[in-house]
Amino acid sequence: MSILSYEKPKVISEIGCNHMGDFEIAKELIKLSKDCGATIAKFQKRNNRELLTEEQYNAPHPHPYNSYGATYGDHRDYLEFTVEQHKRLKEYAESIGIDYSTSVWDTTSAKEIINLNPVLIKVPSACNNNYEMLKVLRDDYRGEVHISFGMTTLREEKEVIEFFEEKQQAKNRLVIYSCTSGYPVKFNDVCLLEINRLYTEYGNRVKEIGFSGHHLGIAIDIAAYTLGAKWIERHFTKDRTWKGTDHAASLEVPGLQKLIRDLEHTYEALTLKSSEILEVELEQRNKLKYCK
Repeated sequence: MSILSYEKPKVISEIGCNHMGDFEIAKELIKLSKDCGATIAKFQKRNNRELLTEEQYNAPHPHPYNSYGATYGDHRDYLEFTVEQHKRLKEYAESIGIDYSTSVWDTTSAKEIINLNPVLIKVPSACNNNYEMLKVLRDDYRGEVHISFGMTTLREEKEVIEFFEEKQQAKNRLVIYSCTSGYPVKFNDVCLLEINRLYTEYGNRVKEIGFSGHHLGIAIDIAAYTLGAKWIERHFTKDRTWKGTDHAASLEVPGLQKLIRDLEHTYEALTLKSSEILEVELEQRNKLKYCK
């Protein structure tokens, strides 16, 4: 039986749109992510006129209580930061010692964020078949491209992998994520063994494999890490009762703190014994071990 090689876990604090369109709240969530020990503070970037049809843009929000506008398009525009604001968020994050990143939902957003040159750019599950956007990320960007495989068929997965393999250097920048797209996801739908399947299918064809979770609690993330997920991504908010659809499936400060603490303790524990009897065991062995 082979033993996985473990590295210190890397955690993405997915702020997304949990800032509710408030730039100062966005900065506060970056600071809280840093204080909790996260590796990345991540946002989202959309060009809503490009992403949505006219009908979708002008339709009412499906959950009016969570809406920030009269239509779904108005709602999405209210939550959207400009490129200049993203630039300032990146500068602020780096000034306090945490990396900034963004999920991009369309080609225009991808081009805009590439110009900011973050360490990684994320592709959400909903957009992993947008090959116009994927081509821009593959060919015009030099950082890591992270792609979630929620609501994605096996054929679609294979096509994404093969698309990045067309450029030798691109596949070495590709990180794929096991993910179930639901908010929140029931435990029996998390399907953690998908991490094993991704390793079997693509472990030697991508840079790394991660896990993006939308479940409740933090136990599942520890299991994902022990199965080999190099990246753990969780939605993050200051208050789960805030207005918006993502808050309910997000961790608050105590949850993110505990997650990162437990991941780091798990990393420390995932070793073999350095000797048959460890020093910490000697006193107990001398006192308790049965002697013939």
